Amino acid sequence: MESELLFDRISFVTGLLPVIAFIYNYGWLDKVSRLIGIYFIPAFIFDFASEILPVLGVNNNIPVIHASVISNIVFFGIVYYEAFFIKKLKTLTIILSSLALVIALYFTKDIFIFPTEANTASSIVFIVLSMIYFYQLLNRQEFVHIEKQGLFWFNAGVLFYSSTNIFLFMMFNMIPEHDRPTYYIIHSITNIIANLLYTTALLCRPQKLAS
Repeated sequence: MESELLFDRISFVTGLLPVIAFIYNYGWLDKVSRLIGIYFIPAFIFDFASEILPVLGVNNNIPVIHASVISNIVFFGIVYYEAFFIKKLKTLTIILSSLALVIALYFTKDIFIFPTEANTASSIVFIVLSMIYFYQLLNRQEFVHIEKQGLFWFNAGVLFYSSTNIFLFMMFNMIPEHDRPTYYIIHSITNIIANLLYTTALLCRPQKLAS
């Protein structure tokens, strides 16, 4: 149990890193990167609420997770809409994000049960959108240093987090309750890595196109 708690605490602390990077690099960020940075402020607040509620005697913090998933879908949907160049991909982003949002909102009826369906739906949507974005990024007509593009690192974080956790989200409610902390360490570790990727994204500064 000690290792699970340790990784959970580290995961929580790393959630503050993108916020710090956002504030530090704000003046250099473009519109999409600022949207990404803004997202991590409520994301950290949700994480803080999840950590503090049990201390205050509220044993079930699942409603906070529901709210976090809904926030994630809305913000990431907007980010990908702004990131895509092609109108059809923007339309696809609206459709997929809207479907995930409807599922997330529907299952708030079970607000004290872990949002397996909402997390799974959002993971599927953002795996698809992140892979399409990588294809768009790698097929640009002009030459760019993709490793210097904030959206490259953000997209890598989204794809890594979603693809690693999707099966955990799908099976979470089937895992015996006393075993859940052990399995949830997977989420903590991937969240740490994803937060480092998001932080890298927010520390990037817009690059001029190379000729």
